[in-house]
Amino acid sequence: MFASTASKNAPYIDIPVGIALALSNAIIDTVRDPLLVLDEDQRITAASRSFYQTFKLAGQDLRGQVLFDIDGGQWNIPELRELLQTIAKDQETIEGYEVDREFPVIGRRTMLLNVRKVYYEKGTHSSVLLAFEDVTDRRGIERQLEEMMREKDMLLEEMQHRVANSLQIIASILLIKARTVQSEETRLQLEDAHQRVLSVAAVQKHLHDTGAGKQVDVSTYLSRLCETLAQSMIGGSRPITLKVVADAGTVASHEAVSIGLIVTELVMNALKHAFPGEKPDAAILVTYKVAGTDWKLTISDNGVGKPDLSASQKKGGLGTSLVQSLAKQLDAQVDIASDSHGTTVSITHATFKSAPAAARTQ
Repeated sequence: MFASTASKNAPYIDIPVGIALALSNAIIDTVRDPLLVLDEDQRITAASRSFYQTFKLAGQDLRGQVLFDIDGGQWNIPELRELLQTIAKDQETIEGYEVDREFPVIGRRTMLLNVRKVYYEKGTHSSVLLAFEDVTDRRGIERQLEEMMREKDMLLEEMQHRVANSLQIIASILLIKARTVQSEETRLQLEDAHQRVLSVAAVQKHLHDTGAGKQVDVSTYLSRLCETLAQSMIGGSRPITLKVVADAGTVASHEAVSIGLIVTELVMNALKHAFPGEKPDAAILVTYKVAGTDWKLTISDNGVGKPDLSASQKKGGLGTSLVQSLAKQLDAQVDIASDSHGTTVSITHATFKSAPAAARTQ
């Protein structure tokens, strides 16, 4: 082992060989992971106490033996030979080299091998420090977690499939019931419930297509969602355009749920109330603007507007309550502007650092 030490700020200290050897052996024995010191011929010059304990070699003296010959040749591993040959070609360090092997005594183990070459003062020879980190239990836990994640994904896929089917069944039942009731008020309420169930189904479908637990691209998500809304609620029966203009950005899936439900609710409201008669250029515009961590979602139309906005806000129907509740979940504020040229609803998260966006998106 080392016979002397020196540093930049200290004078050269000559340590007797016997003391240096005792010190190095003590250091090796304090290392918790199994550790070997090999010479240039792969003979063991020192082995830590943890090496003897881990590999059930207590009572043996391995010093002077070739590593590949000890304990019936259980360390005669091709990967280990290749590793030590690589170190012999002047590469000084190898870390985290994984070896998975069935050992005769201790069974199957997964080891991370860390190898470092040590040069002595005069440069006439060198040693190799070979440390073993047992990661068998860690790898087992990782495999269990991977299996659990696969099972979770399968269960989530099944649940989403069942939710989609259930929503379609509920929507169909509501529509059938709406066609059979005598009360006009009840019929309108059932049709409204039917549309809301369809809106939840549309949001669920597009989030399912995106992938569970992933970040959702807002522009793509809103475009696909509004395309579905246009097909199911406008079709070719009414001359109304539904357009999306969105900045690039992503949100977590649970935030996308709230944004999608807000857009669906406000688009439905515009379709029901903004255009009581035919309007050649009738349009609904959905915009999403991003500035850093701040964002602003706007749904605007060029319809008839709300003649008594303050009264409608005070009344607070189901749709208004739903939008307010969803905005609260997003830590956002709802603002409504309406006149004879149309209605604009803005949902703003925090405040823009740049110049404020216009109250009405044209």
